[in-house]
Parts: sequence; C-alpha cells; structure tokens
Amino acid sequence: MIIVLRPDATQQQIDHIIEKVQKLGLKVHISKGTERTIIGVIGPEDLLQVTPLEVFPGVEKVMPVLAPYKLVSREFKPENSVINVGKGVKIGSREIVIMAGPCAVENKDLLFEIASAVKKAGAQVLRGGAFKPRTSPYSFQGIGEEGLKWLKEVGETLQLVTVSEVMDPRDVDLVARYVDILQIGARNMQNFSLLKEVGATQKPVLLKRGLSSTIKELLMSAEYILSAGNFNVLLCERGIRTFEDFSRNTLDITAVPAVKQLSHLPIIVDPSHAAGKWGLVAALARAGVAAGCDGLMIEVHSKPEEAFSDGAQSLVPENFSSLMQELRRIAEAVDRTIL
Repeated sequence: MIIVLRPDATQQQIDHIIEKVQKLGLKVHISKGTERTIIGVIGPEDLLQVTPLEVFPGVEKVMPVLAPYKLVSREFKPENSVINVGKGVKIGSREIVIMAGPCAVENKDLLFEIASAVKKAGAQVLRGGAFKPRTSPYSFQGIGEEGLKWLKEVGETLQLVTVSEVMDPRDVDLVARYVDILQIGARNMQNFSLLKEVGATQKPVLLKRGLSSTIKELLMSAEYILSAGNFNVLLCERGIRTFEDFSRNTLDITAVPAVKQLSHLPIIVDPSHAAGKWGLVAALARAGVAAGCDGLMIEVHSKPEEAFSDGAQSLVPENFSSLMQELRRIAEAVDRTIL
C-alpha cells in the first residue's frame, strides 16, 4: 500500500499517520521525492480496512502496490534512486560510473598497479575479489581478509571506491569493515539469509542477477534487502545461462530498460562475465551504455595470462583506456556522461 501525501502535508501530519500505521503492526518506509512524500506500508492490507487512511489530514490518496516487489517498484518511488557509494561517487544520476579491476586480489603491488591504470582511464570504483566462489573446490578461492586489507589500503591511497564480494552471512561484518560496496554474486542472489544480513547494514549493496534467474526474481531478491532497511542497492545484469555456448553467458540487454521501467534502483552491466572472452567485452560494454545502464563493471588485469582467475575475460589496461574513450562518445549520444 502506498500513501501519497499532499504537497503541503506537515511533519506533524506525517508523524500522526506513521504512528497509526505502526500501531497496526505494519512496517513503514518513507520516500521523499521532489514534489511528493510517499509512505510505503508493508504488511497484510486487510489490517488497513479498519482504518481508512484517506480521511487523515495531509493524505492525497491511497493506492495498492500491484507488483510483488513493493519497495523496489516504481510505484513506491517514481524518481530514480541515486546511491551514494562514498568518496563523492553517486550511482543512478546522469553520470555513468565505471567499476574496474582484477577478478581476484592477488598481491598488493599488482593491485596498486592495476588500480592506478584504471583510475587514470576514468574508473571511480575498484573491484577485486578476496573471497571467490568457484565451480571447482580445487580452484583458487581467494586470499581472504589479507586481500580485503590490500583493497582498502589501495582504495584509500588512490581515492577509489571499493567493491568486493561477500559469500557468507558470517563474513558480512568482516567485509563491511574494509570495502565501500558489498557485492552479492550471481550464485548467492537467492541466498536469503545473506540478503537479510546485508540488509541489516547501511552499506551499498551490488546485487548480481542469478545465472538462471528472471528479472522478477532479481527484483524480489532486492526486496529482501530493502525490506530489512537498506535502500542502498545497485542491481547488476551479468549475463544469464542460455543454450548458446560461444560466450560464457548471454548478456540480457533487455534487462536494462526493463529494470528502469519496473524499478527505481540503478542497474549496472557486467560485460566481462557475460562475455567470458576479452574480445567481446568492449562491444557488450558499448551496448550497455547505449541501453541506458548506470554503470559498468569491467575486469582489468596487467598480465591476464598469469591471472589467478578469469584472465580470459580481462582487458589489459591499454585496451581498457581505449574502451573508455569509446564509451564517453556513446554516453554523450544518449545524454549521459562518463568521467
């Protein structure tokens, strides 16, 4: 249920409505737009039948939310959400934010080298995995907390926002101590215990779409995080599993305008995991910007042939720099900007 308030609604009237709704045992979430304040009410709507909210002072109208993802929906918040991820970087505005770095944190000197290169090219967020979910239990699994420490140190030195994956609810506090953005990987998109745990923080969360998940399922997973009180969520389209085996996954470019239509949350495109081959990454990145994404996550490595993981899909810094120049031209054509 959405309670749309009048433009002249006073704070006293808003507080009165919230008090009445909470006494019914319902959750309240407030969304303040440029013209209207909206109160989202979560819980059994039959409880509201005994209390006609339309008669309360300050209320303009009351509407049901038809989408199963209540807080994530455009109905709840018509304006685009702009997420402040730290160090002056905001995602969801006119500026498209580029996240770049190695798949895995391998050593501090190499991380600093790659981070310096991607920042020089225009990236504002440094990505790097300290915990790596791998298909094989014998593959490199990441170096853990030590890698998080290096990520934090390099990020602070170069003034880059940092993002890294958290895989286990027990590790949320640990990862949150070191990085600016908590990443939920594709394999954990429906790990509801993990979603609730990151929802209990106020850290920005990058939620990747599952390998075989629908857009609706992605939005429902985001709803878990928002319903726990954390509205700082970035969605990520990273390719889905189809019958095609030429690329690692199939980038669902439709997801970008679809999410924009259905939700107020920003959407990031990860062309690296969609492609699986570095020669395809640039084309998919260009398509993401043209389709209207709010950011890109691109894997970059100085020596991809020696990378501990995902070297085949990583761009060398020179190719990344050339791609950034191309992306700026496309961004300008669709009335966006890139640093």
